[in-house]
Amino acid sequence: MNIKTERQSSRRGDIVFTFALALLLCLAWFVRDVLVLIYVSALFAVVLTPVLNGIMSLRIREWHPGKGLAVLILLLAVAGAVTLFIAFALPPVIRDLKEFGSELPTRGPKMLDRIHRLPFMRHVDVSSLNTKLQDFASNFATYVFVSIKGWAGKVADIVTGIVLTVYFMLEGDTAYRWILSFFPVQHRQRLDQTLGRAELRMGKWLLGQGSLMLILGITSTIVFVALKIRYAYALGVLMGVFNIIPVAGALISVSLALLVAAIDSWGHVLGIIIFYAIYAQIETSFLTPRIMQSSVDLAGLAVVISLLLGASMAGVVGAMVAVPTAVLVAVLLNEYGVQKEPIIDVRTTE
Repeated sequence: MNIKTERQSSRRGDIVFTFALALLLCLAWFVRDVLVLIYVSALFAVVLTPVLNGIMSLRIREWHPGKGLAVLILLLAVAGAVTLFIAFALPPVIRDLKEFGSELPTRGPKMLDRIHRLPFMRHVDVSSLNTKLQDFASNFATYVFVSIKGWAGKVADIVTGIVLTVYFMLEGDTAYRWILSFFPVQHRQRLDQTLGRAELRMGKWLLGQGSLMLILGITSTIVFVALKIRYAYALGVLMGVFNIIPVAGALISVSLALLVAAIDSWGHVLGIIIFYAIYAQIETSFLTPRIMQSSVDLAGLAVVISLLLGASMAGVVGAMVAVPTAVLVAVLLNEYGVQKEPIIDVRTTE
């Protein structure tokens, strides 16, 4: 009798658990945008933790900043960097964008005509593209006004993400210990050590990626100015900013630079191709191994796959956080999934 009662209770428990899990997944689907924002904020808080710890380790005699003051110093440093960028780098970028908007109605058809002269493009009808380009140029102000609502939403998400990141940096330890409390006591220490290793590698990713962004932005701006490419400053800044998305970001910005260079001459296009071919070789063979490989320690295939998955799930934001997420997954899999026993090659034993 007791066995029968226990089985019925177990079945009811399984049914309740199944319905609760389905309800939870349904709720997560409806609030998926909020969950992505929370995840990205928590991830950036983890990535910025080494910087925060470095600020807290500063000492003036017996005094050293606490966590709250360290977060404030970090925010002031970021605000100062943004202010310097706005004061010195943004004016030429704005000038280039204004020049691009004013010259688009006349330069656009010339660019399409150059493209149409290419052997493999002669049978392509570019008249519709020219019509759309003229329509975009004549209604540029309307497009900007219509997109204000969307941009306002993005700005609100960014502000919310910054606030959440600050809260995670201030109270992340409490939340982290609360999450660990759900795991059995005998497994907590191992999980804590594993996540600690992941945190260290993810923090080094931010420093490495920031260095690569700065190098590409500066070198591309210098080359574009030397080649007298139109809108050189704007394109250089885009090259650096888009490089936060590994591989794909640089390809997008280079494609845009090639499109702008095609307006003037094929010589400018050739110059950009040569520059990026040389830079890609230097970054792949020298910069990335020294800056990223030693800290992130991810294979190139893993980086590409993580970018594809991140972009398909959350667009640009997903691609941006794909690599640190892949680092976290790799550390967890290496600790709990990978078998340490050596692989025996059957072909060598035959």
